[in-house]
Amino acid sequence: VGPPLLLLGAPGSGKTALLFAAALEAAGEGRGPVVFLTRTPLQRLPCGTRAALDPMRLQKIRFQYPPSTRELFRFLCSAHESSGPAPSLLLLDGLEEYLAEDTGPDESSYLAALLLDTAAHFSDRIGPDRDCGLAVAFQTQEEPDSGDSLHLALLQRYFPARCWLQPDASDPGEHRIRACLEPGGLGPRTEWWVTFPPRGEMTVTPWHTRAGDPSSDKGSRSEGHP
Repeated sequence: VGPPLLLLGAPGSGKTALLFAAALEAAGEGRGPVVFLTRTPLQRLPCGTRAALDPMRLQKIRFQYPPSTRELFRFLCSAHESSGPAPSLLLLDGLEEYLAEDTGPDESSYLAALLLDTAAHFSDRIGPDRDCGLAVAFQTQEEPDSGDSLHLALLQRYFPARCWLQPDASDPGEHRIRACLEPGGLGPRTEWWVTFPPRGEMTVTPWHTRAGDPSSDKGSRSEGHP
């Protein structure tokens, strides 16, 4: 399990699909259950792979739908009272929807700290040499002055490890994402292709810049990372 991760990308960049793929992967590793937090119930499973249809994996994913920031606070604050096996992975999709509720810097900081504290509590319950992973998805906007810079600056204090996503034009029925992982001083920056084929399993391959490709740096600049 790596450090707490902030997943960043514009609308349609594949944040939910990647979070759900991570949930399926963790659920299939024989560890504890996975908690998947999102404000709105998923209308369909984001991944059409065999793993997404495995009922044994799906049963290990606990979907929770806090409808407001107050309910999200309540859920996280009551985590220490929950019984049963401790989660091996805590995922939150759509953090920007909660921060949009007129939350000021204090509330935003409290929410970020509470997420880290909840994951740390689950790690303590799991036992030595094992941790509860944490990944949070935050939707960025194309406009540079969209208002999410303050939230991003604040969140990056709590989540030094970040992964930027950019969708790529691919074959019909195939969803391919360019992922840039910045581990926050824990290692070098790496870039990958994450491909969701119409049938079969998700694949992850190293990304290599193609000579003369004008889009090779465009995504990095548009998403705000170097």
